[in-house]
Amino acid sequence: MPTIALVDDDRNILTSLRMVLEAEGYKIQTYNDGASALDGFAASPPDLAILDIKMPRMDGMELLRRLRQDSELPVIFLTSKDEEIDELFGLKMGADDFIRKPFPQRLLVERVKAVLRRSQPRDPAVGEDKSKVLERGKLKMDPERHTCVWNDGSVALTVTEFLILQSLAQRPGVVKSRDALMDAAYDDQVYVDDRTIDSHIKRLRKKFKVVDQSFDVIETLYGVGYRFKE
Repeated sequence: MPTIALVDDDRNILTSLRMVLEAEGYKIQTYNDGASALDGFAASPPDLAILDIKMPRMDGMELLRRLRQDSELPVIFLTSKDEEIDELFGLKMGADDFIRKPFPQRLLVERVKAVLRRSQPRDPAVGEDKSKVLERGKLKMDPERHTCVWNDGSVALTVTEFLILQSLAQRPGVVKSRDALMDAAYDDQVYVDDRTIDSHIKRLRKKFKVVDQSFDVIETLYGVGYRFKE
């Protein structure tokens, strides 16, 4: 079973979430702050991390920033209702999902399952067109290996970024609404607003421009959505 890291300075939350997730069969690592979590991840990498935003020593945002320097580990943030700015910033940095406190424990379990499901290689027997290597000009995406290459340069993508780009590249020239991209990236039907998709698109463009400054194949059609150039 996958290993999930819980990072929160509230011991009561750590204990309750650990019990819930262990009951689902997951292996659990717990950390009280971002600094200890960063050291722990280096020694024993988890399959998914659930991070509180506000913590001593190193908060969740700083931990995510350091993780994204060399890792695309799936990350779910726990955030308070009044932390909208933090949520948008976290999405731009590459968070995969947010859960607002207080939340039903069952909701957390379903979000965990959804993020892990999106991060796993797809069964070739299910949705064959989504499992094979996708090539569009300079772009090459391999869903089974979760690799993305642009003009022979590797581009490291989070699970959500990969699924959004895959959805666009599968039908070049076809405009995909934000709702369609939400469905492609969040197959658990969890609601996310328009700004979530916009933040992922901005991050995608930024990553590709590191490899190729002239990258411009993701087009914005204001008020409609996005498309991959033909």
